[in-house]
Amino acid sequence: MSPRRRSPKIAAVDLFCGAGGLTHGLIEAGIDVRAGIDLDPACRYPFEQNNGSAKFVERDVKDLGANDLRPFFKGSDYTLLAGCAPCQPFSTYSRSGRSKKRELDWQLVSNFGELVSDLQPDLVSMENVTQLADHDVFAKFLDHLDGYHISWSAIECTQLGIPQTRRRLVLLASRLGPDNLSLSNIVEPARTVRQTISELPVIAAGQQDAEDRLHTASSLSQLNMRRIEASRPGGTWRDWPPDLLASCHRKMSGASYPSVYGRMEWDAPSPTITTQCFGYGNGRFGHPEQDRAISLREAAMLQTFPRTYRFVPDDEPVRFNVLGRLIGNAVPVKLGEAVGRTLVRHVGAPGSGKPPQKRAVPQYLFEL
Repeated sequence: MSPRRRSPKIAAVDLFCGAGGLTHGLIEAGIDVRAGIDLDPACRYPFEQNNGSAKFVERDVKDLGANDLRPFFKGSDYTLLAGCAPCQPFSTYSRSGRSKKRELDWQLVSNFGELVSDLQPDLVSMENVTQLADHDVFAKFLDHLDGYHISWSAIECTQLGIPQTRRRLVLLASRLGPDNLSLSNIVEPARTVRQTISELPVIAAGQQDAEDRLHTASSLSQLNMRRIEASRPGGTWRDWPPDLLASCHRKMSGASYPSVYGRMEWDAPSPTITTQCFGYGNGRFGHPEQDRAISLREAAMLQTFPRTYRFVPDDEPVRFNVLGRLIGNAVPVKLGEAVGRTLVRHVGAPGSGKPPQKRAVPQYLFEL
């Protein structure tokens, strides 16, 4: 009997790792994530608690050099540098009065590109808002990928079995060649809000489930309770009686925001989960049936985190703003898994024999 052939081993570092959505997906796909790097100390517990031996490194990516990352790649066949650089200036949820500091957030994309140039990993994965492709910072990032084959496209997350309408730019780059470097072959059945969260226990606004502290819903004022009682799944505030309308709804500008104070629909994907998804007035974040906003656990599950994913230690309070930020900013786990499955297939399927030899290649750029 011939000896069993092993599959190529991909070691990865996840930049801007957050709570570990991308990392968890990569691990599910068979990639050995060695470390996640983020400036936010609140990320340490969820990242390390749920992702095996992956180490959380509390560092600013702007201060990193290639030599800081090389030790994480020892003993691997291939190296992957992955990440989702915060890009608030391009987000449709950004506010017009944002500070100069937030305007400079896109510099992190350039820092990511500079690390790629210095480290020269075999594989690169970047996920971001789709608007990034229209700005100079993206063209400059591509310049850092000289010598790589590149595939990038705008992905609708519902096509990957994510129960959420969320369009993201996903870029994959490889020094190994162009074969199988596309997410287009990964199509999962569409999933709905009902399929994702309907089995969770019933709770009221302001209540926390006794068995799962993350399954907690924010409180509602008396006025907002009347509003959600008057709301129907998929409807808008235009369904309310006049005495429930806010002043902004009576202005012409209010016509641009019909989903504010809306309920989700059971048999459709959720809207994009944001950092403020726990607030009924912040979007279509009302539960389809119960008179409350979705809970933090429901938000996490709509981001395709497992129901058992731990976000906060038992001896620390559940803080909506902190956990809403971690959940809303996360890369959906199933998107990370799709990226990982694509890269595993790209370097060589399990059992296919000896890993392919690394080789220098010319750049090959295409948009899906």
